Amino acid sequence: MTLPSPNLDDRRFQGLVDEAKRHVQRRCPEWTDHNVSDPGVTLIEAFATMVDQLVYRVNRVPEKSYLTFLDLIGVRLHPPTAAGTDVTFRLSAPQPEPVVVRAGTEVATVRTETEPAVVFTTTRDLTIMPCGYAALATWPAAATGSPAGAVDPRQAAGAGAGAGAGDRTAVDRTEELALGREVPCFSPTPVPGDALYVGLSAAVPAGVVVLRLDCSVHGVGVDPLRPPLVWEAWDGRRWAACEVEKDDTGGFNRAGELILHLPETHAPASVVRRTGGWLRCRLVEAAPDQPTYVAPPVVRGVTAFTIGATVGAEHAERITDEILGTAEGVAGQSFTVARPPVVPGEFALEVTEPEALDAGAAPAAPWTCVDDFAHSGPEDRHFTLDEGTGRVEFGPAVRERDGSVRHFGAVPAKGSLVQVRSYRTGGGVRGNVARSTLRVLRGTVPLVARVENRRPAVGGVDGESVESARIRGPLTLRTLQRAVVPRDYELLAREVAPDAARVHCVPEDGEAGVRLLLVPSGRGDAHGRIAFDELIPPPRTLERIAQHLDARRPIGARLVVEPPYYQGVTFVATVQASRGAAAERVREAALTALNGYFNPLTGGPSGEGWPFGRPVQTGEAHAVLQRVPGVDLVDDVRLYRADPLTGQRTEVPDGRIALDRHALVFSYEHQLRVREV
Repeated sequence: MTLPSPNLDDRRFQGLVDEAKRHVQRRCPEWTDHNVSDPGVTLIEAFATMVDQLVYRVNRVPEKSYLTFLDLIGVRLHPPTAAGTDVTFRLSAPQPEPVVVRAGTEVATVRTETEPAVVFTTTRDLTIMPCGYAALATWPAAATGSPAGAVDPRQAAGAGAGAGAGDRTAVDRTEELALGREVPCFSPTPVPGDALYVGLSAAVPAGVVVLRLDCSVHGVGVDPLRPPLVWEAWDGRRWAACEVEKDDTGGFNRAGELILHLPETHAPASVVRRTGGWLRCRLVEAAPDQPTYVAPPVVRGVTAFTIGATVGAEHAERITDEILGTAEGVAGQSFTVARPPVVPGEFALEVTEPEALDAGAAPAAPWTCVDDFAHSGPEDRHFTLDEGTGRVEFGPAVRERDGSVRHFGAVPAKGSLVQVRSYRTGGGVRGNVARSTLRVLRGTVPLVARVENRRPAVGGVDGESVESARIRGPLTLRTLQRAVVPRDYELLAREVAPDAARVHCVPEDGEAGVRLLLVPSGRGDAHGRIAFDELIPPPRTLERIAQHLDARRPIGARLVVEPPYYQGVTFVATVQASRGAAAERVREAALTALNGYFNPLTGGPSGEGWPFGRPVQTGEAHAVLQRVPGVDLVDDVRLYRADPLTGQRTEVPDGRIALDRHALVFSYEHQLRVREV
C-alpha cells in the first residue's frame, strides 16, 4: 500500500480568504464592503493565492520527505492477512454416495443490527465420503508380550493401503459379533496397550463418523466421564489421534453414540486381512487420580455411518470476472479493483485485445504479477499489485540518455479489455472469530443441513500502520532485500507472513544453509492450553515464505522453511493448599500457570514464548507452582517426556530435558494433585 503523506497545514484558498475577512471585521469595523468587487478584497484574494502556494510547499516537507524516501526505497505497507479455521459441514442424513462441497463455498457469522456478517470461504473441494461398519478386531497387549503402554508393531513402518497396521497380532472378531456374541474389548485383565479395532467400509478423510455401539456394563471400575481411552485412525504411516466430539457410551459402559472427527490423512489399511478405513480404541495408562478398568467392557453390536466432514476456510470472499477498464495503450497505466484489500495468493489478470474481443476469442496468455519492473523487458507481460489498495499497474516507459525510450514491461494495446478473472478480498482482525460462530451457510449445498467452526479462527491481522512502516524503513535499508545473516531471513519472512507469532532462523552446522522456523499465531483456552494442530503453520504460508526468500538468498545457500520441533512435556506434581483455599480452584490455577509458562507462544521468563533450545527443568516448575495463589507448599514435581501426537509419555521421570536449537516446549496434559490441610 502506498504510504500516505501527512498534511502539515490543511488551509486552502477559500479558508485563507475567510480568515482574513474575519480579521478585517475585528480590526477595521469601518470597512463594511466585503464583496468581490471591492479592491481590498481583491488584494486579500491575491495574497491568499500566494499563501496557498506557500502552504503547498510546506506540506512537501519534512515528514513527507521522509515518507517519500521510504516509498522510493520500496517500503510498502503490509496488507491485512486473512484468518483461517476449519469448518465442519453436517449432512441432513447419512448418504449412500459421496457429497461434494465445492471450493469457494461461503459460510458466515450471524448478521446483527450493529455488526455485519464475517464471511469465510472454503479453500478446496471437500468430498464427504460415505462409510459403514465392516469388521471388528481386538489386539490384546498382554497376550503378545508387549509392555504396558505399547503400540501395535509396524505402526510407524510406513504401511499403506493393503499393508499391515497391526494385522499380525490382531484377532478377527467380525464373525463373533455377527452371531450376536459378546466381544470383550480388551484382555480379561485390561492393561495399557489393549486395543479394539473397528473397520469401516472405506476411508473417510477429514470425516465426521458416528459409531453406534451396543455395550454392556462389564467394564466396571472406570469413570464414565474420564475413561482412559484414546481413539485413533490409520493415516497410511501411523495411528493419528481422532477428536472425540461426543461419547454417550461412557467408555463402553452403556449403549450409545460415539462421534469422531477423523484426520485429513485417513487412509485404507489391512487388518486381519480385511482392507478398509480402520479405527482403533487404545487403552492408555491412567492418571494417578483416574480410575481404570478392572474388567473388560464388551460390545454386542456396531453401526457406523458418516454425518459430515471438515475443510479449511479463510476470511475472504472470492470475486470473479471483474472488469477493471479499457487500456489506453500508454505505459504506466493503472487500475483499481472494486473490493480492496486483496488477500495475497490468487489473482488472475487477463488482457483481451480488441481483435480478440471482436472475434469473441479467448484472451491471450495470462499476465504475471511481479514485485517490481527492474528485470522486465519490453515484451514481458508483467504487472504489479498493491494488495492493500488493490491497485494494478502496468510497466512504465523511461527515456534514456540517448533520447530513446525503454519500456519496462509490455504495454496493453489500446482498446484492450482489462479484467480480473478471480481474486479474494478480506482479511483483518475481524476474522478472528470465536468457535461455533460460523453457522450461516451462504447459498445452498445439496444434502448439507448446517455448518460450524469447532475451533476459533486465528491469523487475522490488520494492515500495517504508517508508524510501523517508519520503524521498518531503516531495517529495509539494512537488508536491502537480500538475506545474508540470520536476522535478514527473519525480517524478510515477516514481510510475507505478518500473522506469524514467531520467526526464528537457525544456521545449519557445517553446511551453507539455514533453517527458518515458523510458529503461527494460536489461541489458548481458559486454562492456557493450545491445541497442537494450531502450532502447525499452513502449507501455503510455508510455501509463500520459501518463494519469497528463495529469490533473495545467496547462490548456493540451502533454505528450509518448516515448523519447529515440539518437545512435549508433562509435569506430575503434588502441592499443599493454604488453609481455607478451595482445592479445585487451586488445581485449576496451578494447571493454568504451568500451561502458560511452558508454552511456545506465551511462556518463558519474558512471557514472549519459550526460548528456542532452552532446557526444561523441574526447578522452574517448582517456582511457577509456588507463585500460584492458594499454594502453600510444593511437595513433589516430576517431569516426563510426552508425545503430543500419540499421547504416550516416558515411564521414568527426568529432572532436566535438553532441547535442540530448533526445538520448543509444548505442555501436554499436566497432572496435579492438591492436598488440603
